[in-house]
Amino acid sequence: MKPHDPRFDEAYYRRFYGTPRTRIHGAKEVAHLGAGLVEMIAWYGGRVRSVLEVGAGVGLLRDWFRENHPKVGYVSTEYSPYAAAQYGHVQRDISTWRGKRQFDLVVCQGVLPYLEDRAALAAIDNLAAMTRGFLYLEAITRRDYETVCDQKRTDPGMRLRPATFYRKRLAKHFQPVGGGLYYVHEGPLVFWELESG
Repeated sequence: MKPHDPRFDEAYYRRFYGTPRTRIHGAKEVAHLGAGLVEMIAWYGGRVRSVLEVGAGVGLLRDWFRENHPKVGYVSTEYSPYAAAQYGHVQRDISTWRGKRQFDLVVCQGVLPYLEDRAALAAIDNLAAMTRGFLYLEAITRRDYETVCDQKRTDPGMRLRPATFYRKRLAKHFQPVGGGLYYVHEGPLVFWELESG
């Protein structure tokens, strides 16, 4: 992404987040995601007291946490100056930003496929540095786009890579524990063999 990429303007957020006919997910689906993440982490023995969301969009997940878990410390970031100002996020570029604070849960949806290869790998390292426990990652792959995605609702401007591109870098920092969740290698929790990997 280039600084202040003009693609990420009001029309982009209206299309992919606002208009029911073309949006990716609405509040109902995001509520299922929020509840699922909190409950799976609890099932594994973890707690969610702090969340960093990278690529927060219109703020649906943040709003769900505020309503359902108001004591959770929540930081939401967006690359787009428009979205940061409009929806109350901190403006950050995850490919160059690495905060000093760590979070129980880091959420990154739909961000990495917009980055060039080197920037995407740096972003994974930055996400890992700010993760104390769990990372929830969604990054559409080439196979996803060809076989799973509703292409009318999916931005064709993303870089479509094989899953191995992401898995190789993630493996430096995390173990997969299912459902898009990854857990830091140095964390105290342990997992059944078929839950991880």
